[in-house]
Amino acid sequence: MTTSNPSKKATGPAESAGSTTTPSAGFSAEERAAMHDRAAELTAARRGPKAKADGEGDLLAKIAAMGDADRAMAEQVHALITATAPELTPQTWYGMPAYALDGKVVFFFKPGEKFKMRYSTLGFSDRARLDDGDMWPSEFALLRWSPDVEAQISALVRRAIA
Repeated sequence: MTTSNPSKKATGPAESAGSTTTPSAGFSAEERAAMHDRAAELTAARRGPKAKADGEGDLLAKIAAMGDADRAMAEQVHALITATAPELTPQTWYGMPAYALDGKVVFFFKPGEKFKMRYSTLGFSDRARLDDGDMWPSEFALLRWSPDVEAQISALVRRAIA
């Protein structure tokens, strides 16, 4: 029987090759917070329709808690979505504003500040009908709001739920 030496540290390929990189520290604080938010959303959903009923209130609270730039963009997105696609249900998803069709998230607004990015994004789930051949974008960077951006988002939303 072979015994191992508990004091000897196992090394991975990078370490044995003399690399100076350190192993990943795991999830960032922002990612852990998003997972915590998602767990709370799932817990609320299990409580039944009453707990789920205020999806828009939860969404608006998340928007209100954002920094100025992200909040302004999220408010514009929310106003556009409620006007363009009233059949979508506002809710939160991983603590971010999201919009669902038949209980499934179709797209979401990811505030740049939350994940320390230089821009916010509008992301689409696999439920969105944006397929275009073998490859297509599923997230779009948002730097500034303009009539052109508004028209593009409106077209994407209509296409995603068609």
